[in-house]
Amino acid sequence: MENCALKVENLSKKYKDFLLDFVSFNIPKGSIVGIIGENGAGKTTILNCILNIVPKDMGDVYFFNNEKNKFDVSIREKIGVVFDETSFPEYLNLKELSNILKKIYINWEENKYFELLNKFSLDSSKKIKALSKGMKMKLALSVALSHKAKLLILDEATSGLDPVARDDILDLLLEFVQDEENSVLISSHITSDLEKIADYIVFVHEGNTVFEEKKDNLIYEYGLIKCKFNDFEKIEKADILRYRKTDCMYEILVKDKKEMEKKYSSFLMDNVKLEDIMLMYIKGEK
Repeated sequence: MENCALKVENLSKKYKDFLLDFVSFNIPKGSIVGIIGENGAGKTTILNCILNIVPKDMGDVYFFNNEKNKFDVSIREKIGVVFDETSFPEYLNLKELSNILKKIYINWEENKYFELLNKFSLDSSKKIKALSKGMKMKLALSVALSHKAKLLILDEATSGLDPVARDDILDLLLEFVQDEENSVLISSHITSDLEKIADYIVFVHEGNTVFEEKKDNLIYEYGLIKCKFNDFEKIEKADILRYRKTDCMYEILVKDKKEMEKKYSSFLMDNVKLEDIMLMYIKGEK
């Protein structure tokens, strides 16, 4: 794909009890791509392989349309990383951290760093060990945004945060991609966060890519038919993506919601959320 911040092809990694199996997806410039999946689905493994934190077994990674698997200093400078745990020395205060980072990053923007600290109400004289988890995530994001990064990679960065802190971070990500040269890859099990900000969704289950789809297509084109037990046979099998049997009815995931509403007008059709789709693929039957 041209105009691509990141392209992943057939990424694979085998552990004793887990296989990441030929995962592929793209991140167009100017977009936010969310990776969803249950705990242990492979989300963190994907990010670790992309960032060369753990060696991949197979597959190729392309950053910014460069040659495959190139991950030199010039590439790393353009990537900001925020994981669910920060790795900054706890004994430093936030001003001392800047003094160290300016020696690490070629394009360190000290003024922007302190502007972001101020925006997040973070005291630069405070030691990192004294920060709450939410404050540490805001610090990590401030660092990621202060060296002219073009791609942010976040792993469960909003997990465990209160709604206000999460909303602050999501707003900053949306602001970041207003520059269409900037892009975001974020893994999260909080699907409601991704509904707010993501342009594309990559769904990973048991190490496999279930789908890569525009978020709006998922939200507006998928639907959930609900019918009584004796009406289930009236739904054509070709129309069923997944189904679940509850205590009192069947729930059936379908695509082309408007067409399905016309075709099965006597049945109740509900809108879906990302969580509904994920649960139907994980717990439902085909």
